[in-house]
Amino acid sequence: MDDGVGQSTAMAMGKQSGQDSTAAMIRRFLPVVVLAVGFVLFFALGLHRYLSLESLGQHREAMLAFVADNAVLASATYLGVYALIVALSVPGAAVLTIFGGFLFGIIWGSVLVVVGATAGAVAVFLAARTALGESLRRRAGPWVKRLESGFREHAASYLLTLRLIPIVPFWLVNLVPAMLGVRLSTYALTTMIGILPGTIVYIAIGNGLGATLDHGGTPDLGIVFQPAILLPLLGLALLSLAPVIYKRLRAGRPEA
Repeated sequence: MDDGVGQSTAMAMGKQSGQDSTAAMIRRFLPVVVLAVGFVLFFALGLHRYLSLESLGQHREAMLAFVADNAVLASATYLGVYALIVALSVPGAAVLTIFGGFLFGIIWGSVLVVVGATAGAVAVFLAARTALGESLRRRAGPWVKRLESGFREHAASYLLTLRLIPIVPFWLVNLVPAMLGVRLSTYALTTMIGILPGTIVYIAIGNGLGATLDHGGTPDLGIVFQPAILLPLLGLALLSLAPVIYKRLRAGRPEA
């Protein structure tokens, strides 16, 4: 009789353990699944067609009127849409930034873009850290652990550099720090600072977009890669690496 009760108890405990494990796995991967589904739905519903300069040209008067009549609601809507676009890793953030300059001006447009982009990037960071970070660290080989250690030690410098260089995909910089154990506060702060220069460039383009469209022109979205803009950005990126370079040089210097 006791053996039967013991077996039943063990089976019940095993079943409960399996259910807990399944629930934990669902909670772990749910944020990533939600973002992936959102990405697919965004294109399936054709929403990407609205992220274009043509769409802005067609609806600019209605947009300007809405912003003039509903400043707070328009700002909140734009910020939320920007955060969602970044969280879903949908291409088109540059165009949406130009929208911000056109609709809200340089200063307020820059504020909305930086806050929205940072919020979206943090959402991706948290989702990736929950689903992948711990698992990757458990399975990581020695070279990954060394990379993680170095990245953690100089996280601010590395992240600022990656944010400042426009060649590195934004979504990639959102994912890698999450898998290398970077602190959320460091990630959020370096994101806000690092994207500001590029944001101002595109916001300025948007701020003068009305005159450009009136003359039948199209803004150059590749302007950030022109030497006059790219070289200063690369200079800022190199400056952000100065603490790392100094430490390496000092470590390699022989003791007096």
